[in-house]
Amino acid sequence: MQPLELDRVIHEPARLQIMAQLYVVEEADYLFLVRQTGLTWGNMSSHLSKLEAAGYVAIEKGYAGKKPQTILRLTPEGRRAFDQYRQRLRDLLSSVTGTEGS
Repeated sequence: MQPLELDRVIHEPARLQIMAQLYVVEEADYLFLVRQTGLTWGNMSSHLSKLEAAGYVAIEKGYAGKKPQTILRLTPEGRRAFDQYRQRLRDLLSSVTGTEGS
């Protein structure tokens, strides 16, 4: 039996937090995600770059008045990937027999 494959792009804890936050909203700004996840600005940027490269997150830069603003949202591919990740994680957890010790 092959082990269940989890999406390694999503499975990293910081990226999992980002994906989970974006999953429940239509879109979010950068500051919201920084506050929700507790990541530093640099860490957030690095993880968002990886998620964007995977096609999971769309990043839209613009302005709100004269202030720069970055809007983030899951792409349809990102939503599907997150749904699949959640299902595989459920499958993995349900396959655990709960036996303690060796």
